[in-house]
Amino acid sequence: MPRFFIAPEEVDHDGRIVILKGDNAHHIAYSLRMRTGDMVNLCDQRNDYTCELIEFDGETVTARICAETPVSNEPPYIAHLYQALPKGDKLDTVIQKAVECGVTTIIPFTSSRCIAQIKPEAEARKTERRARIAAEAAKQCGRGVIPTVAPTVDFETMLAAATRADLVLFCYEGQDTTPLPVAISALSDRIQAHRPPEIAVIVGSEGGFSPQEAEAARLAGCSLVGLGSRILRTETASPFVLGCLVYALELAKHH
Repeated sequence: MPRFFIAPEEVDHDGRIVILKGDNAHHIAYSLRMRTGDMVNLCDQRNDYTCELIEFDGETVTARICAETPVSNEPPYIAHLYQALPKGDKLDTVIQKAVECGVTTIIPFTSSRCIAQIKPEAEARKTERRARIAAEAAKQCGRGVIPTVAPTVDFETMLAAATRADLVLFCYEGQDTTPLPVAISALSDRIQAHRPPEIAVIVGSEGGFSPQEAEAARLAGCSLVGLGSRILRTETASPFVLGCLVYALELAKHH
C-alpha cells in the first residue's frame, strides 16, 4: 500500500476525510495512476490513517479515513547522528541508511581530517536535497516521522550540541575506548523514566578524528567507544552503531 506523509491540517477529523494537495496529489493521480477505490496509508507524524481514495479533481485527491491508529513504529529513544562530512555522495547513503535505522536528526559537521569542506554558497541547496533524501527514505521504510537534516556545523558547535544528550557515543579507533555494548548498557543509569532517552552518535570522516579532537570529546563528557576489531568505513559506521541501538534498546526488549 503506498505511503505518504501529510500535514495535520490536511486531515478533517469531523468529516473523516483527508484532502491531499501538491506533490502528494500529483504523485497519486499522475505518477501512480491510482483510481477511486484504491487504498493508501497516510501519516501526519502523529497518527497513521488507512484511507480509500474517493475523489480526484485534477489538483486535489480526497481520501476517506477507514482506520486511524497512533504512530507506533518509532524507536523508544531519540537518536541524533552527527556525521563528519565524507567525500563524494557518501553522505546521501549515510542519510538513507540512518533513517532506515531509526535516527531522528542528522547533523553534518566538519572536523580537522575532513577532505570534503563546506561551501557556504551551496549549503542551503545541499541541505534541502538531503532533507528530500531523508523524507523519501522515511516513506519507503514506513517511519512514523520524517527525520530532520540540519545544515553543516563546525566541530565545536557539534560537540556543544551533542553533549546535551543523555548518552554521547564518540566513535573512535584510538586507544582507551569503551566497547560499544558496555556504553549502551550504561544508558539506563543516566535517563529519566518519564521521557525517551536522547542518544548522540558522533562519527568521523574517512580519516577519523585527531587525538586532540578525541581528547576534547572526552573532556566534554562523551563516551569514546570502539566498534570492534575491524575498521569500518565512515558510511558503514553510522548505520552500524544505529543498528546496535535498535538491537539493544528496541528488538531485545521484546524477548
